[in-house]
Amino acid sequence: MPLDDTRYLKGAPVAARIMQEVREAAEKATAEGFPPRLVSITVGDVAAVDVYVRNQRAKAERAGIDFEERRFAAEITARELEAAIQSMNADPRVTGIIIQRPVPSHIPIKAIQGAIHPLKDVEGMHPASIGNIVYNELDLAPCTAAASVELLKATGLDLKGLEVVIVGHSEIVGKPIAFLLMSEGATVTVCHHMTRSVAAHARRADALFVAVGKPRLIKADMVKPGAAVIDIGINSETAPDGSTRIVGDVDTDSVKEVASWITPVPGGVGPVTVAILLRNTMVALNRQRALYQSTYRGADDSTVVNFR
Repeated sequence: MPLDDTRYLKGAPVAARIMQEVREAAEKATAEGFPPRLVSITVGDVAAVDVYVRNQRAKAERAGIDFEERRFAAEITARELEAAIQSMNADPRVTGIIIQRPVPSHIPIKAIQGAIHPLKDVEGMHPASIGNIVYNELDLAPCTAAASVELLKATGLDLKGLEVVIVGHSEIVGKPIAFLLMSEGATVTVCHHMTRSVAAHARRADALFVAVGKPRLIKADMVKPGAAVIDIGINSETAPDGSTRIVGDVDTDSVKEVASWITPVPGGVGPVTVAILLRNTMVALNRQRALYQSTYRGADDSTVVNFR
């Protein structure tokens, strides 16, 4: 597909718009004495994690958000890591906390994620953050889910009454996307490994989201003509010559001839996800600032705010 093909729903323009909004908000907050700081937690030495951290740092600094990486030894216990997170929860200089994955097998990721105070949960993965989506409190949604919905909105389609099918029902992508879209008035069907005919559901979707981790699962005959297809999958595919490439869960080469919009992999959801992380950081800052000002109005700026 040519790069200027309007069917190619690229993430960069959407991410750039969000980043501009974040930069303006960060500059204003900093000028008013509330500089945002995002803390990244890495456990162990994982080369793949370093790539994500460098990208997050570069984008954060470009948006005017201080980025701090805190590394912990792979041998750290879950209790020690939770104690470190509790300290960050109580530190008013820390706006948001993100846990880089993977973590060592002895670290229970859900428990660690739950140790982050909801006011600092910029990944939107604390149980309270997930639960808030059910009540239409949407501004701290999981980053990938929110990014996927932003891309659908970029098509200009009216979400009210839109027939949406989501293939994949994970707690951090598929399910949150469903609730986010229902809040917009869309009619949502979620398919999973026990769905009898994924193809039958997918073919009636005005918008199709796919996040299952199976390369090229969705073929052209599974897509409604004119649909928007949001491919969230990231898979490594090895060619006969031994070379590797990153592909999504959608067979883009065939589906692009049927769909009106399709996200590329890479270059679709990924860039927007990082932008959403930074937007969530500013949402978290505003919430903490409101609490600080209501609780400690008139107090000295050095007062430590304990969010527990």
